Amino acid sequence: MIFTCGCQGLLEKSLVCFPEKAHHGRPEDYGLQARDLYFETQDRVKLHGWLFIRNPQAPFLLWCHGNAGNISHRLDNIARLQSVGINVFIFDYRGYGKSEGSLSEQEFYRDAEAAWKTLLREGPVRPSQVVLFGRSLGCAMAADLAAKVTAAGLILESGFPHLGAMAKVHYPFFLSEHLLSHRFDALSRLKRIKMPVLVIHGSRDTIVPPALGRRLFEAAAGPREWHEIKGADHNDTYVVGGERYCRKLRETAVRWTEKQFAPGNSDVIR
Repeated sequence: MIFTCGCQGLLEKSLVCFPEKAHHGRPEDYGLQARDLYFETQDRVKLHGWLFIRNPQAPFLLWCHGNAGNISHRLDNIARLQSVGINVFIFDYRGYGKSEGSLSEQEFYRDAEAAWKTLLREGPVRPSQVVLFGRSLGCAMAADLAAKVTAAGLILESGFPHLGAMAKVHYPFFLSEHLLSHRFDALSRLKRIKMPVLVIHGSRDTIVPPALGRRLFEAAAGPREWHEIKGADHNDTYVVGGERYCRKLRETAVRWTEKQFAPGNSDVIR
């Protein structure tokens, strides 16, 4: 029993969350203008995010980031996307950056729901303008949100099916998946999502093997596209991909947001 609990703690510490509270830069350091948004979750935890608007009529990315650092570590990436006209709302999960609260998988999903409602209210933005974007661990949060709301589409970058699949890669001993108390399961949610999906992955990803990203692509129930960035590792897809990467995101988001949505309460979380 002690061995099992010790293994579980080691696995989850190694695979899940590495938050940082201090910011390592501000938007103005990258020539960007952003609105600081503070908002509350359903369970009354205060979160923080940055809203970057280049063109109010252009697509918006609702960004669910990965497991390390905080939103300030994504500023270089955001600056490149802003340069091609993409609006971005990025927020920190509870326990990260200026967001309050403590780390919890189920509450991270609530955080994404609160961010969605905040973007629609504060943008103000139509649901048909919003593309949900998840990177790495954030793919689980973006996929969960996509199963609850009607957005223009879903982009998953450097993602994995669920935490158990990662455990098998990095800790390939028998039954390692069953030692995990967290799932971060994007795969099962993708099977229920009808909106278009773009899956992006680096061909040399040493953290999440491309085969795991392919599993996400193959699970998508709606229109889907696979985009591999040759030579990219886990954290440098936007650097290796360069302008082509940014334009791929922009062209995809513009194509999706031009769709006509039937009237109704599409902003309501189901």
